[in-house]
Amino acid sequence: MMESREFKLSFFQKHGEKIKNTIVIIILLVISLPIILSYLWLVLNSFASEMKYGIIPTKFTLEHWRFLIESVKGYPNIWQVTLNTFIVAIMVMFLELFITSFAGYALSRYKFRGRKTMLLTILVLHSFPSVSLLVAVYYVLRTLNLINSLWGIILLKVALEIPWGAWIMKGFYDQLPWEIEWAGTVDGYSRIQVFFKVMLPLVRPGMAVTAIFGFLSGWSEFIFINTFILNQQTWTLSRYIKGVIGDFRFVDYGLLTSISLFYMIPTLVFYFFANKYLLQVNITGTKG
Repeated sequence: MMESREFKLSFFQKHGEKIKNTIVIIILLVISLPIILSYLWLVLNSFASEMKYGIIPTKFTLEHWRFLIESVKGYPNIWQVTLNTFIVAIMVMFLELFITSFAGYALSRYKFRGRKTMLLTILVLHSFPSVSLLVAVYYVLRTLNLINSLWGIILLKVALEIPWGAWIMKGFYDQLPWEIEWAGTVDGYSRIQVFFKVMLPLVRPGMAVTAIFGFLSGWSEFIFINTFILNQQTWTLSRYIKGVIGDFRFVDYGLLTSISLFYMIPTLVFYFFANKYLLQVNITGTKG
């Protein structure tokens, strides 16, 4: 009996970590299985002309991907729509990155009355859903004559994303000790030179994270585009997909799934090259 117990103890001591990891992997796979199957269905349905029981492809075709070379009747050219989507995503990314690089530094380094209250207020206001702003935003865009304009959407998205981006950048600046800036001034740099030549290179991971969120925010935008963009020629891919869905009783699921996969490709590529920076996010930082 003693030998049996000792054997069990030694076995678990030796392989306990592997067993725990295996159990965790199995649990994660079970949880992820519905999502994996959903994406698998998307891929299969986009290449299938017939689906047995709605899930098993019996015939394969490339007809659902014809939209890449020939416009779908009643809808704008897919490449024009894709260009519009890239314009929104890239401009939101660059403008947000430019503004939050300065804003995050100011929030991290400068102390002023009401600073903490302002930081908390910004974070709380950012938590409100975008749909709650539709009426107010409509009047602002109408006053600026930006209804049915991609620039109106870009400026709106940047304004809404700045608080979140500034918090992210503040977290990265907070991790840098003051001694780094002092060393720069000792070397003869002005405060501006220290910012551009010393601080910005050190917070590149934070800039990458902000760029990722900015790009994805612009790329996935739907509510404002669906509300304020009326001309088909200024649609983005999210609005295009909504148009393809149309009346849910007559949906072409083959076309819908192929366009959805096409819509996903840039974000998957972007995430593949930039995901390592997401692991370095620090919103709160080490200081107040």
